[in-house]
Amino acid sequence: MNTILALDLGTQTGWALRSQDNSIHSGSQSFKSQRFEGGGMRFLRFKRWLTEIKGASVQIDAVYFEEVRRHVGVDAAHVYGGLMATLTAWCEHHQIAYQGVPVGTIKKHATGKGNASKDDMMAAMRAQGHVITDDNQADALALLAWAVAEQGKEA
Repeated sequence: MNTILALDLGTQTGWALRSQDNSIHSGSQSFKSQRFEGGGMRFLRFKRWLTEIKGASVQIDAVYFEEVRRHVGVDAAHVYGGLMATLTAWCEHHQIAYQGVPVGTIKKHATGKGNASKDDMMAAMRAQGHVITDDNQADALALLAWAVAEQGKEA
């Protein structure tokens, strides 16, 4: 059983991790810029957080991230791009396979609708028995469910 990390990248990053024992852990982590902090610090904190997750789980076999093609604002686009660059470089460094998955694909798998709302996504994950704190965590759990299903098709 592969260890899979699924990420909904953003200032508030949702994450879900399926371990080799098939247990699932998830949550939401803030990478908001802090006062008196340089612009690159959020990305260094993100990289450190990835390394902490890797250390806690012994091994990560694959990383999937939500591939966003359109952003509401310029700042959101810059944050997403920086997090994605940090993530992909980190994966390359650790020789971990990674893949972006379009938002509509994740939503359709989770709810049957490619344009599902944040509330729809949270409801779908709660229906699967997950305790949800925010829509970022729900998106990461939905992405993890998609990744597990896709890996099942390959087996």
